[in-house]
Amino acid sequence: MAGSFTHLHVHTEFSMLDGASRVGELAAAAAADGQPAMAMTDHGNMYGVLDFYQACKGAGVKPIIGTEAYMAHDHRSERPKRRGRLDDSGGETDSGKLYYHLCLLAENQKGYKNLIQLSSRAYLEGYYYKPRVDWDLLNQHSEGVIATTGCLGGHVLQSLLNGDEAGARRKAGKLQDIFGRDNMFVEIQDHGIAAQRQTNPQLIEIANYLGAPLVATNDTHYTHAHDHQAHDALLCVQTASLMSDPDRFKFEGNDHYVKSSAEMRDLFREVPSACDNTLWIAERCNVEIEMGEPKLPKFPLPEGFDTDYEYLEHLTFEGAHKRWGEKLTDETVERLAFELKVINDMGFSSYFLITGDLIDHARKRNIRVGPGRGSAAGCAVSYCLRITDLDPIKYDLLFERFLNPGRRSMPDIDMDFDTRYRDEMIRYMADLYGNEHVAQIVTFSTIKARAAVRDAARVLGHPYIVGDRIAKMMPPLVMGRDTPLYACLEKHPKYEDGYGMAKDLRELHAADPEAREVIDVALGLEGLRRGDGIHAAAVVVTDEPLTEYLPIQRKPESGQDPADAPVVTQYEMGPVEDLGLLKLDFLGLRNLDVISDALAMIMKTQGIVVDIDNVDLEDAKTYELLQRGDTIGVFQLESSPMRALIRSLAPDCFDDVAALVALYRPGPMAMNMHNDYADRKNGRQEVTLLHDDASDMLSGTYGLMIYQESMMRIAQKFAGYTLSEADNLRKACGKKIREVMAKEKVGFVQGCVNTGYGEEVGEKWWEQIEPFADYAFNKSHSYGYGFVAFQIAFLKANYPVEYMASLLTSVKGSLDKAAGYLHECRVMGVPVMVPNVNLA
Repeated sequence: MAGSFTHLHVHTEFSMLDGASRVGELAAAAAADGQPAMAMTDHGNMYGVLDFYQACKGAGVKPIIGTEAYMAHDHRSERPKRRGRLDDSGGETDSGKLYYHLCLLAENQKGYKNLIQLSSRAYLEGYYYKPRVDWDLLNQHSEGVIATTGCLGGHVLQSLLNGDEAGARRKAGKLQDIFGRDNMFVEIQDHGIAAQRQTNPQLIEIANYLGAPLVATNDTHYTHAHDHQAHDALLCVQTASLMSDPDRFKFEGNDHYVKSSAEMRDLFREVPSACDNTLWIAERCNVEIEMGEPKLPKFPLPEGFDTDYEYLEHLTFEGAHKRWGEKLTDETVERLAFELKVINDMGFSSYFLITGDLIDHARKRNIRVGPGRGSAAGCAVSYCLRITDLDPIKYDLLFERFLNPGRRSMPDIDMDFDTRYRDEMIRYMADLYGNEHVAQIVTFSTIKARAAVRDAARVLGHPYIVGDRIAKMMPPLVMGRDTPLYACLEKHPKYEDGYGMAKDLRELHAADPEAREVIDVALGLEGLRRGDGIHAAAVVVTDEPLTEYLPIQRKPESGQDPADAPVVTQYEMGPVEDLGLLKLDFLGLRNLDVISDALAMIMKTQGIVVDIDNVDLEDAKTYELLQRGDTIGVFQLESSPMRALIRSLAPDCFDDVAALVALYRPGPMAMNMHNDYADRKNGRQEVTLLHDDASDMLSGTYGLMIYQESMMRIAQKFAGYTLSEADNLRKACGKKIREVMAKEKVGFVQGCVNTGYGEEVGEKWWEQIEPFADYAFNKSHSYGYGFVAFQIAFLKANYPVEYMASLLTSVKGSLDKAAGYLHECRVMGVPVMVPNVNLA
């Protein structure tokens, strides 16, 4: 493409607090200018590779996978002295040679794998404030990688800036020896910086001396020219400085954006080959990342079983007889056969074996496991394997809500453990499948709207009260969601309610120049990645070593030896799942600690073994406690508004407890469904049904569609949907895309016509179904957490002393919570004595 250009030195928001470009904006900018490809080269990491890859593919732009590596002076084991704050500019300082920059691009699949190795080993072996590679690692992992000499912070440029031209030639030659004649490019940049204009002629001489190709780049840190102020503000957020501070870290000039091909060609018109070579590199870089195909570890099968499915089927029916007795009903056998077929057809048999083995290990170790959370409680196979403890047939929990036969996606079973043993469970996986196959998953914090406003006001030098005043004018949560700044200023179909509540903010933006400046800068900051951490639950387990699929890292806390830090992926949870890798959720639930301790204390003090997993769901004392609203310290039920709702609802069966979990959320409460349920249950409001044939589906919830599964049953009954199709409808409602919803409505109403219910009935049902994503909740999750809530209420009602003692122990690190629970002890008449050294 003559006259075009490809940007090969590009920082995204994953160069955190340094890059202000969102990956979607970058891909769109390249496409708009007709650029055939674009690289991503974030500082020292590959965090955003899959986001960038998918964004570029979606925009019709070839993604070039890269990284701007940090490079040690000589060896990655160096520990140079440092003084002051470390920024991302690279190079040498008066306190020692810290690190240098080196741009690396993957030419092919082998190169992509080598970038993964380099990035991973930089964290695992070379981490010292920054993850660093060295000459040795480059030698080991150079195949399929294209290198450039980098920016002003690179080895070669630093030598030139220090007057060592011979050293610069030597280092460039060393890079050429490592990567090969056509794979090492001498990089030139021109942002109007004196140091670049001084060294560019010298770089051209080095390229001629070595016979190395030149390549022109723009060190891109924001997408559009007008984004420079937001980027400058972002740097101030990073360095905790003011934009007015002349001595702070900042970029020279306002040219670090995605320039057009014409701009780049004009800038380097005297060396057109440097621009031509960007297209040559783009032609050569061809990396395809396989998405979607499951890559599950092999489960170690016992003798007598040849396949995962054989063993899973055996365990399922063995467990079924333990759950339901020797004689299984036809309904149960059909349900299990259907689920097993879907699981086998999708290739997920080993997933259930792996998860079942994990839960079995916990139970054998007497580690308390939750009864089920999320949609997994709707799976009868999980119930037979004791992965979950709720009977999905008894409670009409749907398998299709968990694993849709018409949509292949990895199952998602969330596991709750006693918090004290979560790490042990992860170690068990690592011991079983190998340390190189198990890692926790990274997560990223973002700059939220209110924080963006306060950050913008601070870096602009305004008093705190200015940013705080603007932040407090933003709309409150709508259906549990924040309204982004852009949707406060301009109407957006997804945030219409928030827009309506932001009238004062818009008027302030229009009338007050100071506020307008703050908000405009905040718009550029909002949503950008602020930092990385470890996901509270997610763990990945792979069949091949992790680095066959993704880069990994160790992120030590302050003062921690990197070798002691946990191994964490560089790709976050969504991309890990997109790769088809097995993601498991290990959650620590403090309430399980409380149950474990209470049961042990009851045994110690009273000699009673309480079978809490088979708790009597009709226990009178428990319902008396619930109806009084005495639920302080009870999981999910202890807030003051919830206690008021409980008293109004007066639960007298387990279904009511599960309904409380579903109803006490922003969506249902905004529609007053929580009060409607309570009033209908207690005869204060008439129970109405849109159609008598909905009685089987909605009579248990007094005519209210509070569960997602209820909507699925309605679609099945009235529109003739399969449950798989009904689950697709559920997902479509959640996305709220108007075009999709219009199409779904036509299909639903026509379905009602086809089943004989007619167009009018279809239209009326649709009026309830269309907004249901705002209020309907996962029934399986409600019943799972409702069961834990009931277990705890049972303990509080029947064994108050042991329960409250265990509860207080669980919050010993929080004086505020402990004070609240001590007050509850006094209200309950439970004596609490001060510590006595003679009795300890």
